[in-house]
Amino acid sequence: MINKKQTKRKKIGWLMLLATIFISVESFAQQQNYTNLALKDVLQIALNTNHEIKKAQLEVENGRYKTKEAWASALPSVEGAGGLTHNPLLQQSALPGDFFGQPGTTMLVALGQKWNTNIGVSVSQVLFNQAVFAGLKAAKTSQELFELQASLTEEVIIEQVTSAYYAILIQQKKLNVVDTTISNTQKTLDIAITQFENGLIKEVDKKRLMVTVSNLKSQRQQLQNELDILINQLKLIAGIPVAEPLTLSKTESFEEKETLANDVNISNRTEMALLETQQKLLQIELQATKAGRYPTLSLSGSYSYQGLSNEFPYTAGDQANWFDVASVGLNLKIPIFSGFATSSKIQQSKIANQKIQEDIALTTNQLNFAVTNAKNQMENSLITLNIQKENVELAREVASSIKVNYNNGLASLNDLLSSETSLTESENNYLMAMLNYKIAEIELIKAAGNLKSLIK
Repeated sequence: MINKKQTKRKKIGWLMLLATIFISVESFAQQQNYTNLALKDVLQIALNTNHEIKKAQLEVENGRYKTKEAWASALPSVEGAGGLTHNPLLQQSALPGDFFGQPGTTMLVALGQKWNTNIGVSVSQVLFNQAVFAGLKAAKTSQELFELQASLTEEVIIEQVTSAYYAILIQQKKLNVVDTTISNTQKTLDIAITQFENGLIKEVDKKRLMVTVSNLKSQRQQLQNELDILINQLKLIAGIPVAEPLTLSKTESFEEKETLANDVNISNRTEMALLETQQKLLQIELQATKAGRYPTLSLSGSYSYQGLSNEFPYTAGDQANWFDVASVGLNLKIPIFSGFATSSKIQQSKIANQKIQEDIALTTNQLNFAVTNAKNQMENSLITLNIQKENVELAREVASSIKVNYNNGLASLNDLLSSETSLTESENNYLMAMLNYKIAEIELIKAAGNLKSLIK
């Protein structure tokens, strides 16, 4: 009976273990699924796994503990203490012999006890200290600074991921273009081989087509190598293991946005908020430095329980003398002269504030320039994109017409290859114009301070 129960329990245990392993493997497989990812998917992965973002988040968490540390200086400080002292030889004092019935003599008398012990607690509380109060403000502002730095790190990663994402999509489209060209040229080569065998064309024409196909395949391999590099770069930015396969969505929109961010306000930029917070922090530090000239006031109190005895006090019983000691006090410190150290620190803080003002002015000009440049680049990219789109349509019409003429013997092989080459170049130029347009669009979104809108 016992063996049957044990066997049943073992079976249940194994089933639970297998179920746990299955769930863990399935969960792991789901977590490691990097196929058919849209831009928002890759951005979300990057925000969760990018190492720079994780470091920035740790700085934010560390800032919270620094804030708590600053608050500690304004809270009561409580300390416990204890001690045990043994005096094998007591200090002697010279006393007049009159105290001992021997006038005119001096007696050496040992004062005190051989054992002295105490156990107590002390409390102190800051009542007035401008430096402490300024430190609390600085801690809160520092926390805001860490959060802004983390936000800026996220925006940088979003920009990098988005640029890399579209570069991969464009590279894939280039591969599609060359694949189409290879397919068309291979069909022409197959026809040419049949024509050559029937004595309708020269061998040199057939070989030219063979060389063209070979060159196209070599070009395709080069494009594939570049695509692999771009994918690995995206993995590195997003924090995806390089060994994991990564595929992107083929339905990502390349719509044109001619009226994107016409009214851009640089005050929305995290860079400006970061500088303004740094300026605020420097102003608080200046206040804290000036506070070094102000007096400080604190309240202190202590209580201890002491024991004196010629025997070990904790075993001496009634022969030990135990008593309470307590004190309460106000402590006032008034700085009078510090060797001009405080004045020097104040001047340094003022210079730091002036420097941050220059940084704000410089960054304002740089961001305004970036906004203007992004708008111009967007307009120029859109113009170029439309021109290249028209060129592709025209080149496609020309290539189609020449192919018909070539099949009817009305156009030469040179004309056919030249038209195919022109079509391929036009399509590649259009794709590069599309990539430049998307990069300009990202720059304009960045200039508007709306990079995080790409996640929504």
